[in-house]
Amino acid sequence: MAMAYGGLLLWLRTFTGSPLMDGVIGIVLGLYICSHPAANAVDLLFFQRYSLQQLTSGWSGLGWLALNMLTLLMGWLMIATGAARLAARTA
Repeated sequence: MAMAYGGLLLWLRTFTGSPLMDGVIGIVLGLYICSHPAANAVDLLFFQRYSLQQLTSGWSGLGWLALNMLTLLMGWLMIATGAARLAARTA
């Protein structure tokens, strides 16, 4: 979803024609993308549904952790892109 939105912004330069709406959509999309990996991180850190030793012991656990981090990074990039669109509107 983030790649599709980012690709459309690169190709069209604007998604809705309004920098305000482009920024809002980017921020909301970024927050949505970050929500599941953040929930997994809270489970890992506080509720200990998964132990860190159990996750890092095998390739499947490391892959799960890496995919969560990649998804979180993509969400942060979408939030930053949306914030940049909002800031560009005021400049």
